[in-house]
Amino acid sequence: MRQDRYALITGATGGLGRVLAARLAQDGWSLALAGRDESRLRDVYPDCTHPLLVGDVSTPEGARSVLQQCQAHYGQPPDALAHCVGSVLVVPLHRTSHEQYRACMRANLDSAFHTLAAWVDALRAAKRPGAAVLVSSAAARIGTPNHEAVAAAKAGLEGLVRAAAATYAAAGIRINAVAPGLMDTPAAAGLIASLSAREAVARQYPLPGIGTPQELAELMAWMLSPAAARVTGQVWSLDAGFSTIRPLVR
Repeated sequence: MRQDRYALITGATGGLGRVLAARLAQDGWSLALAGRDESRLRDVYPDCTHPLLVGDVSTPEGARSVLQQCQAHYGQPPDALAHCVGSVLVVPLHRTSHEQYRACMRANLDSAFHTLAAWVDALRAAKRPGAAVLVSSAAARIGTPNHEAVAAAKAGLEGLVRAAAATYAAAGIRINAVAPGLMDTPAAAGLIASLSAREAVARQYPLPGIGTPQELAELMAWMLSPAAARVTGQVWSLDAGFSTIRPLVR
């Protein structure tokens, strides 16, 4: 990896963001690690040599601020973007409050839109290519009970990825997404808190079990690498077949 290249990870204090940061560092990437809470960033990365950036990327001003901090530190926009901001909301439509709906949209769709816009603007101004990977969900690809708000948000994210990939391909800017099933992260801890709940969730997948952030980080690292230079506008499922095939029921 060229030493003048670096990756911006948003949502860097979450379970996936932490694992991906370690994985990209193994590949020789320099990093910029962004989150909303400065004290949490410092708790998660106490001895970090990479810049820790504070900003709420669910707003256009916050997203631009994070990109400005990147350029102030490195002197150029990020060559790679891994947008790991998101939340899980498992509530049926008729019980979802307006506040819950808006919070879900801000975390999962607004943040993706504004971060991608700020990153693309910075790359275009610098006349540089780049690669981005965003995080969708299996719930955007197949109807899953009680996931209406998050399914709508992630389906919007997938449309954003495909449209932006088409718009900026000629500039050498690649934009893709990954769509995992449930992963064993702090965000999903409440859904698999007991052994019985964990076993019930695992049985829903044609390949039984619960995914890990390490598995997803491997795919995301590849999508940001030169090995994926011909990949753009794609949403890659990593859901053990959940969105495409039926499990064998015995």
